[in-house]
Amino acid sequence: MATASDIPAHVPPELVRDVDLYNLPGAAEDVHLAWKKVQDSSPDIFFTPRYGGYWVVTRHELLSRIFPDHERFSSHKAIGIPPLGPEVPPQIPIEIDPPQHRYFRMPINLALSPKKIQDYGEDARRLAIELIEGFRARGECEFVADFAGHLPMDIFLSMVDLPREDRGYLVAQTEKMTRGGSEADRNRTVQEIFGYLDGWIRKRREQPGEDLISQIIRIKVGDRPISHQEILSECALVLFGGLDTVASTMAFIARFLAENPQHRRELAARPELIPQAIEELVRRFSIPSIGRVLTQDVELGGVRMKAGDKVMLNICFGNLDEGAWAEPLKVDFCRHAQEHLGFGKGNHKCPGANLARRELKIFLEEWLARIPEFSIKPGERAVTMSGNVSGVKYLPLVWPVN
Repeated sequence: MATASDIPAHVPPELVRDVDLYNLPGAAEDVHLAWKKVQDSSPDIFFTPRYGGYWVVTRHELLSRIFPDHERFSSHKAIGIPPLGPEVPPQIPIEIDPPQHRYFRMPINLALSPKKIQDYGEDARRLAIELIEGFRARGECEFVADFAGHLPMDIFLSMVDLPREDRGYLVAQTEKMTRGGSEADRNRTVQEIFGYLDGWIRKRREQPGEDLISQIIRIKVGDRPISHQEILSECALVLFGGLDTVASTMAFIARFLAENPQHRRELAARPELIPQAIEELVRRFSIPSIGRVLTQDVELGGVRMKAGDKVMLNICFGNLDEGAWAEPLKVDFCRHAQEHLGFGKGNHKCPGANLARRELKIFLEEWLARIPEFSIKPGERAVTMSGNVSGVKYLPLVWPVN
């Protein structure tokens, strides 16, 4: 439990809320509704003394101003809440500010070019069909383990040319990083991943290919080559991003469609709605919370914050804000939701956004064509989780078998 001694002198008492993003009341039942309750009962900006203390911004308009403002709201060593320990280097490129940021971002952009995404999409479609057909006759599946835990992860592993048999280990490590354990546990997980990646990086130095790890090794930061530590850091971040975010989003969408037959049947009957529906579903079920650190004193929304203060940008708050969206909890496939913050904004906007859209589209097309009617298994319930990245832990689905 946080105490008054954890609150800096410049923080007004009326702006303090004791909110623990790793232990959010109601998160296991519905993490987005849990965050919405926090938003509705809090000021536009509040301070929580948890994990060293940080500000939390709860409104779309303020979040939209912060995201592109890297000069005052820096990403350096700040992206996680709490940030990783001093022994862990910055997570590259997401904890690197411009102008150096562009050097580290370039290989990711190349690996996710339109042509590459088309190729990955073909692989994703084949795998989606294979997975669905593998369990369709059973009439049930646990969606996270049987589908969402495979599709995005296998595509990512092909991008970096890592063994598919390592998927289980890497998924478990990602879970530790994003949604649980102590700060020491998360730091230890990063070091374990560094150890895993170190061997692969050394192999790619000896036998380079066209995979993403080989491309990262070839980065030049201005006139100098990328360091080994920087390679480890960038590969680790790409791994965590590639293995978790799409799978979590996919599971939230599957849960919504299982519980909302009218929406499900509309998409099954009118698949041309799927691209627009994806934007609306990503808005409604946004998952990341992203940190920043102030480089100077700032006044924002009438609140004075000091240089060195940390700020959390919970994308869910921006996308569930009544000031930006009419009836934000309602899913409306006719809503023009393209301005949502689900993939971030500014220099650090998610480089994998278009690949994520393609994978989500393939999931919906192939699943609804084969299993148009499905629901939560009677007597059971979905289990969701809060953390730096919200997720679905368990999603038992059933459907009629002819």
